[in-house]
Amino acid sequence: MTTVGRMAGVSQVTVSRALSDPSKVSPETLKRIHEAIEATGFVPNALAGALASRRSNLITALVPSITNIVYSSLLHGFAEIMRQHGYQIMVSEIGFDAAREQEMIATHLARRPDGILLTGIHHSPEARRMLIGAAIPVVEVWDVTETPIDCCIGFSHHEVGRAGAEFALDAGYRRAATVTAGDLRAQRRRDAFIARYQSRDSGPVARIDFPPGTATLGQGRDALARLIDEHGFTGGVIFCSSDQFAHGILTEAISRGLSVPQDIAVIGFGDQAFAEHTFPPLTTIRVDRDALGREAANALLARFDGGAEGPGTIDLGFTLIRRGSA
Repeated sequence: MTTVGRMAGVSQVTVSRALSDPSKVSPETLKRIHEAIEATGFVPNALAGALASRRSNLITALVPSITNIVYSSLLHGFAEIMRQHGYQIMVSEIGFDAAREQEMIATHLARRPDGILLTGIHHSPEARRMLIGAAIPVVEVWDVTETPIDCCIGFSHHEVGRAGAEFALDAGYRRAATVTAGDLRAQRRRDAFIARYQSRDSGPVARIDFPPGTATLGQGRDALARLIDEHGFTGGVIFCSSDQFAHGILTEAISRGLSVPQDIAVIGFGDQAFAEHTFPPLTTIRVDRDALGREAANALLARFDGGAEGPGTIDLGFTLIRRGSA
């Protein structure tokens, strides 16, 4: 700022004032300062400005995967609204590791964000202490709880699993299996599906579980091969924790000459863009990801604008989309 001030013929204090509150500087002086800034390539220190103003205009977000359409589409709706109100978004990918999340929460809080978006409601005790101690708005998405850190916006994974089981039972499927990724939310959907199925005396439910990570079409193919080869599974419904798994199961079924849904029925989760174009079209469970991101943004903005707390928990629900696979 000293260099900019010398070039513009003003003091460093005037440069600082022009950056923080341009209305306090004459138009002619402001023009000379901006010309000097352009000539030098000077970038103002946003962290220093945040310490002075107590506002950084930075929102940070932690998601399991930035390549997974589930989380990227959620972030799109969230970021669009935040940018319209002058906020910038810093995103980190944390996978499904609680220790990694705790580490990144500390890293993000060190940047002094005005608010933070987290995926899920299960965090380490130390992470919760850091977030509460930061005294900034926190919105947890993709889940619901009666005890959020600040506010949470999502849906019940337990109810998703239960609804999937009710649909399959009402459709007459007496055999069932699950194919599940290794994250807590997917496991809650699986457990609720199994519990509801077995409560109707429908016998044991076969399970294929994968370790944490992004679900793939290849894993879905492998899952059906294992269900058939190891469990002799046919004539039933397979409840998947993602549309990727379900797509792989459909592919493997076709390669084995099986008819869907007569020999194997499949239910996915997520209603991704390809779901209605598989063969047959995929029965799945839809969550409005864009609406979820927008609600999260509005919840933060409500807290910034006058400190309104708003609802602690917003349940946006889900929709079971019946197509040809079940």
